[in-house]
Amino acid sequence: MPEYKGKDKNRRWISKLRDKYRLVISNEDTFEEKITFRLSRLNVFVAIGTVAIILVVATTFLIAFTPLREYIPGYTDVTLRKRVISLERLADSLLNDLNQKGIFIENIRNVIDGKTIMYDSLADTVSEINETYSNVEYTRSSEDSALRKEYENQRSYDLYYDENQESASSVSSRSSYIFFNPLKGIVTNEFDLSKQHYGIDIVSKMNEVVKATLDGTVIFSGWTVETGYVITIQHQGTFVSSYKHNSVLLKKEGNFVKAGEPIAIVGESGELTSGPHLHFELWYNGTPVNPKDYISF
Repeated sequence: MPEYKGKDKNRRWISKLRDKYRLVISNEDTFEEKITFRLSRLNVFVAIGTVAIILVVATTFLIAFTPLREYIPGYTDVTLRKRVISLERLADSLLNDLNQKGIFIENIRNVIDGKTIMYDSLADTVSEINETYSNVEYTRSSEDSALRKEYENQRSYDLYYDENQESASSVSSRSSYIFFNPLKGIVTNEFDLSKQHYGIDIVSKMNEVVKATLDGTVIFSGWTVETGYVITIQHQGTFVSSYKHNSVLLKKEGNFVKAGEPIAIVGESGELTSGPHLHFELWYNGTPVNPKDYISF
């Protein structure tokens, strides 16, 4: 008998879940039925469970695939990784640029002090790149060969064609500048790379005015132990001129000067001097050049 009673209770509980109930929404004044629902406990449980599952799934997708998870404690910004990578690349570029600027400034100081140029790490990088791609082999297509042959045939009848046209154009671009004589006097010591004498020495009258050879901006104006009062000017076309052993400097760093404008007074300051004179240096693309190739003294 107890077993039957237990089964009857289970059947009663299941039947209660399936029992139909009527939910009526009516007008309070007229008691007119507006909406009617036939529900059972099982339907209500199923509906509530389904809605709960949908809400959980929707919330999970919103957190996983939308920026809304930024507002949930414990989650970071969605774009944080991208910004970190971008900032890392920017910092690396800035560091490389800072190193190159440091080398450039050190080279300018060496030019002023009459020392050798500092080793440029960029050249090493370029040489490594050239070695990396030196073994790359390539083949010419038939179209490329035909185009080269056609071009050579056309140029063979050009009376003004010059194989050194490119190098000549680069020289002419340098010589297109009109250089002003920095000081009237006599050249007593010539330009000589073998002796690390990167300029010429000009002897003139006492208190003679030293003038800028080209338009430019003063990048150094100060005192050094070996060369005394020095003024250095950056010009267009990557030209740099340096005037050493002066007695007085008339311009400061950052001043813009015109060609022929007084910038100093000739003197004999510094340890590397044996009398009143001007040591004049001219640099092009970071390389010392003979001023006599550009100026008539």
